[in-house]
Amino acid sequence: MKYGGTLAILLSAWFMAQFDFFVVNVAAPSIERDLHTGPAALELIVAGYAFTYAAGMITGGRLGDRFGYKRMFVWGVAAFTLASLLCGIAANPAQLVAARLLQGLAGAVMVPQVLATISAAFPPDERARAVGWYGAVGGLGSIAGQVLGGLLLTADVLGLGWRVIFLINLPIGLVLVPLAAWLLPHVETARRARLDLLGAAGLATGLALVLVPLGLGNSLGWPVWSWISMAASVPVFALTWRWQQVLGRQGKQPILNLALLKVHSYLAGVGAIVAFMAYFASFMFTLTLLLQGGLGLTAFQAGLAFAPMGVLFTVTSLLGTRLVRRYGLVVVMVGGTITALGLGLMVIAAGQGLPYILAALVLVGTGNGLVLPQLIGAALVEVEPHQAGTGSGILSTAQQFAGAGGVAVIGAVFFAAAEGGHHVQGMRWAAAIDLALALVVIATVAYNRRRARRRAWAERSRTVASPGS
Repeated sequence: MKYGGTLAILLSAWFMAQFDFFVVNVAAPSIERDLHTGPAALELIVAGYAFTYAAGMITGGRLGDRFGYKRMFVWGVAAFTLASLLCGIAANPAQLVAARLLQGLAGAVMVPQVLATISAAFPPDERARAVGWYGAVGGLGSIAGQVLGGLLLTADVLGLGWRVIFLINLPIGLVLVPLAAWLLPHVETARRARLDLLGAAGLATGLALVLVPLGLGNSLGWPVWSWISMAASVPVFALTWRWQQVLGRQGKQPILNLALLKVHSYLAGVGAIVAFMAYFASFMFTLTLLLQGGLGLTAFQAGLAFAPMGVLFTVTSLLGTRLVRRYGLVVVMVGGTITALGLGLMVIAAGQGLPYILAALVLVGTGNGLVLPQLIGAALVEVEPHQAGTGSGILSTAQQFAGAGGVAVIGAVFFAAAEGGHHVQGMRWAAAIDLALALVVIATVAYNRRRARRRAWAERSRTVASPGS
């Protein structure tokens, strides 16, 4: 692969971001004991990264469009490495919360440049393979956060305890920064455009007003302020959208590139990814609760239970690119069907023991690997190179927003059904909702496939009817 070195640099950063998103869940009990952390502070340590990561993603993508993907990637990796160091040396809960918020902001600058560089700098044949690897590495990072994180904590590397999960990023970041500055390609972007600071502030505020109560509301019993916060996000989003339209009519460049809304494949891809991430994130969350609370597994043992799913996700992610190139989007529909079968098995057999759960995980991992990378590739296929940063930022924000919403809403259903220790019943309800969302993904892909075939037929008909044919 001609762009192998570039891709390895980009995906190493993507792996770090995904790893740190999930690994803190495993380390939460150790952090609570060591720093004497209260429930609210612990929630912010776990979820604060997700808040700033999601809220800053679109702005991070726009910064890439404005100042260059390479430059913002290097600065993002450097900031992420520094924030990881601050997390690792935090002496009290307040310091760790602040460092996690900074780490999320740094990830929001770093991550959009990964897909943007792939979309803008890689030729079509290399791009398809790169997106396949992007999906595979994202899945690996998610699973590694639980499996490798549990292993690092169990081994107590250098007596560092929970701190090692953050400090492990230091050597990676110190290598990535100079390599990225040296090897990443320069991509021509809209450098003369001004950054829409008001639009960026509006988007970040609106997302924070939704994400904070979604992340904290369930554990705090959904207090009044959480509902007020989510309600307040509606006028904030409305005013921000109005401002984006005003800038667009004036010929300026808003933080949300409105031209992307005219790209049907992009909008459809974002919708499918929202449905996918809502069920995927909630499935990972609720199944962890079942394995540890219902079956009594340790955090490390529960992480190992996810390993087969991670391996199969990686394998089918890489195979999926070739299969789609040969057979088209029907491969994604097959993958969605396999996932749906796995979720259906979980609904029926969640209480039958670990072997049945592992069988469901095998199906879900196999199907998801055929679905997610292809959804990402399909969403970005018609996005222009100078829009790649914003497009990637919106896509990544949609993923994180859907994941947080899925965990909050479906997690609430799980807790309601599992009250009194009935974890199996909670898992069955959650898996049933996940199954419905998986069917939405299949239906969306089927719709896009029909549209693509109609467009291809229309283009062939015009070619045949053309006098110059």
